[in-house]
Amino acid sequence: MDVKLRGTALREDDFRSGKVLAAEWRGKIDYRWDAGVAIGQFLNALKEGRLLGRKCHGCGRTTIPPRMFCEKCFRRSDEWVVLKDTGRVNTFSVSFVNWDASRRTTPQVPAVIEIDGASPGMGILHLIGDVGTTLEEVLAKVRVGLPVQAVWKPPEQRQGEITDILHFRPL
Repeated sequence: MDVKLRGTALREDDFRSGKVLAAEWRGKIDYRWDAGVAIGQFLNALKEGRLLGRKCHGCGRTTIPPRMFCEKCFRRSDEWVVLKDTGRVNTFSVSFVNWDASRRTTPQVPAVIEIDGASPGMGILHLIGDVGTTLEEVLAKVRVGLPVQAVWKPPEQRQGEITDILHFRPL
């Protein structure tokens, strides 16, 4: 099948001759981001030192992060539930690279934490802390199924962000 694209291709000369005008603008744009009902409530609860989920009475599923609609039975979820700040490691990685691709000298351990009180497989991605400063120490302490608990920032420092939890520590 031969597809012909409509339009006229631009050439470098079109810009030089003024046939096509182009401008570059470097300005500051302020914006606001709306987290929505479910994540907005979740973030407010984090500021209070609580983990909040949503329960669906149709299938019995409790989700974290909360969702207003259940993607398992396709109905609106029914109620807010306060969950424990404990859970178990579902999966983890040991990283010697920062988010900006710079090298680390001590390992960082991102993990998916299945939160107690939520349905199986429901959890949040966060860091595991208090597990050592060498690869050997980390691997001796961290495993799938490891029970953990949130380590919270002091209340006066919380801002309603996932980083209000500093990390999860082994129980």
